[in-house]
Amino acid sequence: MKHKRIGKWVGYIAITISSLIMVVPFLTALMNSLKTYKEYTAVPPKWIPAVFQWSNYSEVLKLGDFGQYIGNSFYVALLSVTGSLLSCSLVGYAFARLRFPLKNALFVMVLGTMMIPPVVIIIPHFIIFNSVNMLDTLTPLWVIEWLAQPFGIFLLRQAFLNIPKEYEESAKMEGCNPLQIYARIFIPMVRPTLATLAIFTFMGKWNEILAPVIYLTSSEKFTLPVGILSLGGQWTGNEQMMVAAALLSLVPILLVFLFAEKYFVQNHNASGIK
Repeated sequence: MKHKRIGKWVGYIAITISSLIMVVPFLTALMNSLKTYKEYTAVPPKWIPAVFQWSNYSEVLKLGDFGQYIGNSFYVALLSVTGSLLSCSLVGYAFARLRFPLKNALFVMVLGTMMIPPVVIIIPHFIIFNSVNMLDTLTPLWVIEWLAQPFGIFLLRQAFLNIPKEYEESAKMEGCNPLQIYARIFIPMVRPTLATLAIFTFMGKWNEILAPVIYLTSSEKFTLPVGILSLGGQWTGNEQMMVAAALLSLVPILLVFLFAEKYFVQNHNASGIK
């Protein structure tokens, strides 16, 4: 018993230290965003500002087309999440539950594409989007997700494989075809995995910088990360505003995570076979 208690306390201490390592940088950024420029550049650094400058956040929203940048990011992120969930679930279901020639070989090829660095395919993508006149539009930022990305396919295939065959057999006895089984039986049972993929996709698209920099040239098309960087020159002498803008960009990600968090603890096999 004594050794178990010691083990628990060691675990609690490790978790506490790990949490502090994660939280301290965020709190530091929050304090920096509420400082004046003099406090922000003070040496040695001043941890807590004398007066919290909440007006820094309102000033950020007044600069440039901040609202337009947020709207563009939401547009890209929501379309990307929708396309990712739909395409990856369909392909993952096919690889997990359907029978067709060369299925395993094709799946190995899909996994192989995960080893290709994203930087390698930027030029081919640029050439393709240029040939169809999609440059300087938001389309290249989200349309790729509608073509089923390898990670999402792998994630959902594994989720579909974990569903007992009895569910599928029962649905077939009721006269369901494969598409009905996919939509009515399997999709509700893999909601935790869908929530996980939705969060990963939303975070990736919301924070993406490389693709918008390559495909966009008009400032009114900028997404939020690129828009914040483009406004950097206006904050010369007020760099604490850049920190405030970066923290504002985290709010949608936190909201999405809080909304989808409940699905992580759901057991997708909780219900019995009727």
